[in-house]
Amino acid sequence: MIFTNKIQRAIKFSIKTHEVYQKQKRKVKDISYITHPLTVGIILAKAGADEDIIVAGIMHDTIEDSIPEKKVTYEMLEARFGKRVADGVLSVTETDKSLVWEERKKEALKDIGEFSQDSLFIKSADIVSNVSELLDDYARYKEETFKNFNAPKDRIVHNYLEMINRILKRWKENPLAEDLGFLAKELQKIA
Repeated sequence: MIFTNKIQRAIKFSIKTHEVYQKQKRKVKDISYITHPLTVGIILAKAGADEDIIVAGIMHDTIEDSIPEKKVTYEMLEARFGKRVADGVLSVTETDKSLVWEERKKEALKDIGEFSQDSLFIKSADIVSNVSELLDDYARYKEETFKNFNAPKDRIVHNYLEMINRILKRWKENPLAEDLGFLAKELQKIA
C-alpha cells in the first residue's frame, strides 16, 4: 500500500499543528504553511524514501513550530509514530528558538556533522523545498523576498549554501544531490 495509514495520520497531525492550531503562513506570501511539510513529504517519496522517512518529513517542523498550548514533543511522536520517526523529526529541529538567528543556524550547521543518513535525507528535502520556494519568490518579488526574514539576504543565501555543501560532503550518494547542486548554483546567481 502506498498511501498508508501512517502517512495519513502524519498528514492530519501536521495539519493540526501548523494550520488548525495556529494558521501558520509561509514567508513573503499568504499561503498556508502546511504546503511546506507536505512538499517535503512528496520530495522524499519521489526520491525513494521509505514510509518512516516520508512521515518524519511531513512532520519535520511539528516540534519546532508547535504552540505552547498544543506543544508537540518527542515522546508524543514516538508513542504515535515510532522511535525512528521521532528521532528524524527531533534531529532536524532547532531546539532553542530563543537564540538569535545566527546562533540557531550555527547550531544547525554543526548538527549536520552528526546527522544519520535518515536525518540528512529529511534535511535535504527540507532544503530543496525551502530554497526552491525562495528562488521562486525572488524571481517574482526580488529583494522584497527577504523583508520578512530574520536575517539579511547575504546571510540567508550563505547559510543555505553552507548547509548544502555540508550535506553533500557527508552523503555523496544522496538521492537529492542533483537537486541540491542545482539549487546551490541558482542561489549563487542571486548572492
